[in-house]
Amino acid sequence: ISYAVTPYHTIEKYADLAKTYADFGADSICIKDMSGLLKPYTAYDLVKAIKAKIDIPVEIHTHATTGLSVATLLKSAEAGADILDTAISSMAMGTSHSPTETVVEMLKGTEYDTGLDISSLLEIAAYFRDVRKHYASLESKFLGADTRILKSQVPGGMLSNLVSQLKQQNAEDKFEEVLKEIPRVREDLGWLP
Repeated sequence: ISYAVTPYHTIEKYADLAKTYADFGADSICIKDMSGLLKPYTAYDLVKAIKAKIDIPVEIHTHATTGLSVATLLKSAEAGADILDTAISSMAMGTSHSPTETVVEMLKGTEYDTGLDISSLLEIAAYFRDVRKHYASLESKFLGADTRILKSQVPGGMLSNLVSQLKQQNAEDKFEEVLKEIPRVREDLGWLP
């Protein structure tokens, strides 16, 4: 289920949609928060509403773009989410996901403890830290939290593509204007996620 913040997309509508998917035979429900818009307490209420209607696993897939993701994952776990998507720390944050190691340590010693070994995760992170260097030229410029996305709602995967397209058109200076225009276009088109 693609998550969006609009007058149309309510917790009740999302819960009903999850029930419809479950009735169609879905094995699990994934809330795909591709822009990092899902706020922690909304996530809690959303997971609770969905879990009240279905008995299949619920997954939270939230991007770190806006800086909300770690808190959103915590509240989702507290609400009963069965799966939390993360990325190894050396590939995390920005338009990616929350760091796996951070979430593992955050939940350690609680009823949500993953049981994952932090030492092994640190080895994996070190490996990918070196791998990532080979792809530095392809890096997105969005490595920290970009709270402008709370308004524009551009998905993480589209941000770097948007910059690339503007660059190809010699219009990189229009980036701020495009971010401001996107919400107006979404409204005109009926609140597309």
